[in-house]
Amino acid sequence: MIRHNDPNPFDEEEVNPFSNAATAPGLRSHVPLSASEHLGFNEKYDATVNIPLDTLNDSNKKEKELAAWEADLKQKEKYWIIVNTDIKRREDALSKKGIQTEDKNWPSFFPIIHNDIANEIPVDAQRLQYLAFASWLGIVLCLVFNIIAVTVCWIRGGGVKIFLLAIIYSLLGCPLSNVLWYRPLYRAMRTNSALNFGWFFLVYLIHIGFCIFAAIAPPIVFEGKSLTGILSAIDLFSGHMLVGIFYIIGFALFCLETLLSLWVIQKVYLYFRGRK
Repeated sequence: MIRHNDPNPFDEEEVNPFSNAATAPGLRSHVPLSASEHLGFNEKYDATVNIPLDTLNDSNKKEKELAAWEADLKQKEKYWIIVNTDIKRREDALSKKGIQTEDKNWPSFFPIIHNDIANEIPVDAQRLQYLAFASWLGIVLCLVFNIIAVTVCWIRGGGVKIFLLAIIYSLLGCPLSNVLWYRPLYRAMRTNSALNFGWFFLVYLIHIGFCIFAAIAPPIVFEGKSLTGILSAIDLFSGHMLVGIFYIIGFALFCLETLLSLWVIQKVYLYFRGRK
């Protein structure tokens, strides 16, 4: 018997893709549907994605931290801009008044004074200023060597008092010579100030007088052999030859400083007269 109602296993099953999934008899769904899932493109069938709340909170926290950090950087940048502007304003005000800032730049390995002859002194006065600077270095050398010579004399029985006086001469003479006559001459050369020139001449004459007195070293006012002058050297030669040699060297240094100082004051005076 032939069964006409048996389905043909080779017939293709017609499936309408737009029909309801529940009414399609031969449709096999590979994606299980649930009440909370939607497949489609309108409001009813939009797809939903579940994002953990912890991830959102961490992202918001990092965004706030970055925003706070950026605001702090902008605040610091504004502060330094204000500070730099204020410093520039003050420097401009000082320059307009003829006052220049003096940063310590000499010596380069341990700056203790300001000295920039090449950039701040007029070209025609630079050589003269270098001579004055050499004169200041000369008095520093004389006073330092005076300590060495007096120390040798003290070791050989000269007494501690002359050593203490030599220390005092050096501690006072080195900085005071820079402040009282070298810096006024430096400013006078830079600004052509007659007042600074006058102050330099007055104090520099005292400086020359001290150099002459130290080169002679009479046993008055100062204590005995606290200065390496010719009289002290002659007195020490008879008993201590080595100490006498040190004092002769000190005497020669003070003589050279005196001659250099006389040359400097002459040149400065001629320069001052020529600038009037």
